[in-house]
This record gives sequence, C-alpha cells and structure tokens, in this order.
Amino acid sequence: MDHELRKRATTTEALIDRSHVAAVLVAAMREAGSLARSFGRPIKSWTKGKDSPVTEADIAVDQLLRERLTTAFPSFGWLSEESEDDLARLHVRHVWIVDPIDGTRAFLNGRTDWSISAALVEDGRTIVASVFAPIEGDLFVAAAGRGATCNGIPLRATAGDTLVGARVAGPRRHLEQLAALGTGIVAQPRIHSLALRLARVAQGRIDAAFVSGGSRDWDLAAADLLVHEARGALTTLSGSVPTYNGPKAAHRSLVAAGLSRHRALTDLLRGQNIEFG
Repeated sequence: MDHELRKRATTTEALIDRSHVAAVLVAAMREAGSLARSFGRPIKSWTKGKDSPVTEADIAVDQLLRERLTTAFPSFGWLSEESEDDLARLHVRHVWIVDPIDGTRAFLNGRTDWSISAALVEDGRTIVASVFAPIEGDLFVAAAGRGATCNGIPLRATAGDTLVGARVAGPRRHLEQLAALGTGIVAQPRIHSLALRLARVAQGRIDAAFVSGGSRDWDLAAADLLVHEARGALTTLSGSVPTYNGPKAAHRSLVAAGLSRHRALTDLLRGQNIEFG
C-alpha cells in the first residue's frame, strides 16, 4: 500500500467509532423488533425464487433498518436479502449486511426462533454486529476486539474438545453423518433462524452448529462476529474463515464451536474426508 492509500485507510478507520456504530445499530434493532412483532395474523406473504417465503414484515423491517442505518452512516454500502443488489457495495470499504427476518417460515408459523440480523463489514470481515430474537427476548451485540454480549451479559462459547455428549445443531443429514462416526454427539432440535443457531453457540446454549452449503452473507455475517468474539470459531470444514461483501454472497458448508471443540470437529471431518453438500 503506498503512502496516500495508507493515509486514506488510516483516516477512514479513525472515523469508525465502533461503540457509536453499535449504539445506533442496537437502537435500530430494537425498533425493528417492535415493528416485526406488531404484525398481526394473517400476514400477507408470497414466494420468491423456487421456494423462499417473504412477508410484508420482511419488507417493512428491511426498509426501517435501511433508513435508520444509512441515514446515520451515509457512506456505508448496503446488502440485504430483501433489497435489490446493485453491486455498488463492492466499491466501498464498509457495508451493512442485513437479514430483516431470518427464519421467515418460523415467523409465519408463529414460532419463536426467528431473528433479525445485521452486521457492519469492513474489508470483508464483520466489525459490528447484532442478532435480535424479539419473541425470545435475546439481543446479541458484538464489536470486533471488544467481546460479545446477550442482554448485556458477556458471551463465551463452551470450552473443551470432547464430542461425546456435545450438543450439536444443524441440518439432520449433517448430524446423522457425524453420529455415524461414533462421536456420541447429542443432536439438538432445529433452530429455524440460522443466525440464531450460531448465536446460541456463542452463548454456550449449544456446543456446536453446522451450516449447510449455500448460506448467504446475510445469514452469517452478524453471527460470525458473535462466535469469534465469544472465543469460538466459524469456518468452512477445512478451516477457512468466510469473507463477506464479495461479488457472490454464497458460502460452503460451515461449522461453529468453541476453539478447542471446533478444532476437534474440523480435524475429524478432514480425517474422514467428509465434505457436506
């Protein structure tokens, strides 16, 4: 990096007050949660793509978060599941990545395990994040290098490397393959919001979680920081850390756990030459 580029990057970094960004994000997330909960039933919904449900609540929450976050930080880019992607985000260093309702089917069916997910990404990695499960009352917040909390309580992924008795959540076929190796894991009930599933690893309510291939930036970016700030890891099965705000927002299969257990899982899967689809 030449002197002028280094000076520009340093100046930009100095302008990013992560505590301030987190405070603005939390206020917006609380407002978004209240908005999502305000929708009665029946709720208007439709299908996009092959089989992906969308509701009027998804669109309303998306619009609210975009207005609050881009008004507060007009130079930041935007990527959301429910907004048209014009790829302008590829030309800025800081980008908001948002899933207005993660677990729309759960939301439609009156379940509690859906969430709102939002992350600020800098140079491909998340620096500020929040996942909010309004019905379950859990507000997760993290800033890079400053830890992660749920409702103000610091988070720690569970320690240890044993797989026997480990509480593991994820796609059924992944859990069945893992159990077939004689690991002694305890499969957990499905958590319909992917972001919330990973947040529960950061919280220590489950010990590990798998993500099937094809997940998108907005499913992962916020929870990724929660896991890493809670002394855990979220990587591909081969150990690569995902990056965000690339031309394609899709990812390969991933695993999240506390550091030692994550290492045990990735070593096991590499040793067995297992690659989930």
